[in-house]
Amino acid sequence: MRIEAKTLEEAYIKAAEYLHCSVSEVEAQIIQAPSKGVFGLFSKNAIIEVDDYLDIEKLIEIIKKDLISLFEKSCFDVNISEVSKYNEETIFIKIEGEDAALLIGKEGYRYNALNYMLYNWIHQKYGFKVRLEIAEFLETQKEKLKEYLDFFIEEKIKPRGYGRTRALDGILVFLALEILREKLPDKYVGIKEKNSEKYIIVGEKYEHNSGNSDS
Repeated sequence: MRIEAKTLEEAYIKAAEYLHCSVSEVEAQIIQAPSKGVFGLFSKNAIIEVDDYLDIEKLIEIIKKDLISLFEKSCFDVNISEVSKYNEETIFIKIEGEDAALLIGKEGYRYNALNYMLYNWIHQKYGFKVRLEIAEFLETQKEKLKEYLDFFIEEKIKPRGYGRTRALDGILVFLALEILREKLPDKYVGIKEKNSEKYIIVGEKYEHNSGNSDS
């Protein structure tokens, strides 16, 4: 990542703010030293290049602190019970408390909105995905989804070799993708969108564009 500023000091300060660390911890290569030019003409800014990798443990602490600050300003009585590494590309966030059900909302509509908001914030700023759990809502949804997908595999995939799930909302799409890829490692499993609805399609690998789908 390249950072430009009028002086090297300002460039290092910008880098430290982005990486959430002290200026002394910034490791950077100077690409261009600043120059005042002649009579104010042909001046050049300082340009440094920094490694934008942020240690996962430090990142987790930053995210947890920001989440606590966010919900302290809200009207919801909840607490951030866990922020941890789920896998190499995903941060796990768990929220509990008296008002946890309110954050989920009817049929999970508030959950989906919050999950979308947190994903956009964390992915855009740090490059990680988000796995959000609120009062076991995600785990409950996953268990229900597994029952449906077991039926889907037995009734459609095993007899025919391909198929399409029912329309799935929000996080359920990605949960189904994860579950089916684990259960069907030799199949192509992907997301398909039609008329603003999302489905998971299953077919033979490298032949998923052959047109096989449910009517």
